[in-house]
Amino acid sequence: MSLETALDTDFVRSQFPAFASPALQGQAFFENAGGSYTCRQVIDRLTRFYHDRKVQPYAPYEASRLGGAEMDEARARLAALMGVEGDELSFGPSTSANTFVLANAVRLWLRGRQAAIVVTDQDHEANSGVWRRLADEGIEIREWRIDPETGYLDPAGLVPLLADGKVRLVCFPHCSNIVAEINPVAEICAMAKAAGAFTCVDGVSYAPHGLPDIPALGADVYLFSAYKTYGPHQGIMVIRRGIGAALPNQAHYFNADVLYKRFTPAGPDHAQVAACAGMADYIDALHAHHFGGAETSPRARNNAVHGLIRAHEAQLLQPLLDYLGARNDLRLIGPRVADRRAPTVAVDLRREAEPVAAALAGQGIMAGGGNFYGVRPLAALGIDTDQGVLRLSFVHYTSQAEVTKLISALDKVLRA
Repeated sequence: MSLETALDTDFVRSQFPAFASPALQGQAFFENAGGSYTCRQVIDRLTRFYHDRKVQPYAPYEASRLGGAEMDEARARLAALMGVEGDELSFGPSTSANTFVLANAVRLWLRGRQAAIVVTDQDHEANSGVWRRLADEGIEIREWRIDPETGYLDPAGLVPLLADGKVRLVCFPHCSNIVAEINPVAEICAMAKAAGAFTCVDGVSYAPHGLPDIPALGADVYLFSAYKTYGPHQGIMVIRRGIGAALPNQAHYFNADVLYKRFTPAGPDHAQVAACAGMADYIDALHAHHFGGAETSPRARNNAVHGLIRAHEAQLLQPLLDYLGARNDLRLIGPRVADRRAPTVAVDLRREAEPVAAALAGQGIMAGGGNFYGVRPLAALGIDTDQGVLRLSFVHYTSQAEVTKLISALDKVLRA
C-alpha cells in the first residue's frame, strides 16, 4: 500500500444509498455503533434474492441452485477475506444468539470438569452474561477487571487468572462499545493458548472499522454483526476447527460433521446470508478503486482496505477527541489518542444522556444516549447506569465536514 494512498470519501459515500436519500438529507449519522448504513452491493443482492431466488435453496431447479450458490459464495468469500477456511464461518440471527448457542456447547463440554472461564467487565453483555450464567452449572467464572479510571484492560491482569491451568476459555472484546480501546488481541490469545485455553473474541465493535485477519490475531472464536458492518441483520461467527471439533454439536445430529452447521441450530435466513456476499463485493470495490486491479489474495485485499479505513478514521477522530478532552464539564471515556481506539466515543455528561442526544437531533446530529448494553463497564467506571453516556460513533464513510458539524453542535448543546 502506498504511503500516499488516502481514502476517497466521495467514492465511498457513492456506495451507500442512504447518502442520496431525501429523508436523510442534512442529517449526520453518529450512531454507527448501533448499526451502520447498508452498502448498495448488499441491498442489490438482497433485492435480487427476494425477486428471483426466494425458494428453498440447494434443489436441482435453477432458482434454487442459484440461491444456494449465492449463500455459499457469501460464506466462502468472507472467510477468505479473513484468512480462514469456508466451513469455519457460520451465520446466525445475531451475535447475541451465536454466543448463546456457543455458551450452551461450552456448558456441555465443561460439565462435571474442574474448569474455569475468564470474562471481563469491559464487554457488551452478549459476551459476558451468557458465560457468567454458566456458574449455575458449577463452572468457575473469573473476572478480568478494567482500570476504574481509564477502562483499560491490562493483559498483566490476566496472568494470575491463568496461573493454575484450570481456565479453558477466555472471553474478551477486540474493543469495547463503551471504552473503545483496541485490546492487544494477538498478545492475549497467545497468553491463553500457552495456558491451555481457547479464546472467544467479541469483534462487534471492531469489525466495522476493518474485517480482522484471524490467523494474525490467533482467536479461536471471533464474532461480529453484519448489520454493523454494512450488511443485513446477521451474526457472523468464525469458529476455528480446533475448538469447533472439541465442542458438542448444537445442530441436528445429521449435520454434526459440517462445521458451519454445528453451532447454528435454527435454519438460516437464506436471503440475508446470500446478501452478505455484498459485504465482500464492497471490500473488493474499495480495493480496486484505491489500489488498482493487481491480483492479490482476498486476505491481502482485506488487510490493505483495513489499513486504509483505520488511517482515515484516526484522522477524523483526533479533532473530536481533542475537543472533548479539553472540556471540564464531561468525562471522555477511553484513550485520547485516535490510533489506540475505535471511533466510538462515549462521554459521561454527569447528567442524563438521552435528552442531550435529543437536543443534538435538533442540530442535525443522529446520536444516542443510554447504557448500550454496557452496564458492567459503566458500573466499573463509576458511571450512573441510569443516566448512561452520550455515544458518538462513526465509520469510514463519515466526512470531515460531518465531524466539524458534530463539534459545532456539541458546543451549542453542551452550553445550554
